[in-house]
Amino acid sequence: MPGDEAPTTPEEFFAAHPEGWALYAAARRAIDACGPCEVRVSVSQIGFRRRRGFAYVWRPGRWLAHPQAPVVLSIALPRRLESPRFKQVAHPSASTWMHHLELAAPEDVDDELRGWLAEAYDRAG
Repeated sequence: MPGDEAPTTPEEFFAAHPEGWALYAAARRAIDACGPCEVRVSVSQIGFRRRRGFAYVWRPGRWLAHPQAPVVLSIALPRRLESPRFKQVAHPSASTWMHHLELAAPEDVDDELRGWLAEAYDRAG
């Protein structure tokens, strides 16, 4: 919230949110399996990037009064994916589609999601 000190590590980002931490850890394992990338922690999100950002983890409860999930994983791709799993798909620029997926349990990070992350990782190259 305004006036909060910016976290510098994922642990600080999820310090008071153990459920969110478990979901982040599941997403992070899937991202790490793709290969090396830079991790950037900000007040609003944890971003993963190569030349470009390809995945972002954030806590909707930080911004919404009644979030439906403790964590959202956003995946950036140059094409729109069609899946009912996405809470929202946005097209913020001509070359990027942002796919927002709510994570409610570590099992949500399944083979389908790992495939989307691998594609995003490769495209961020």
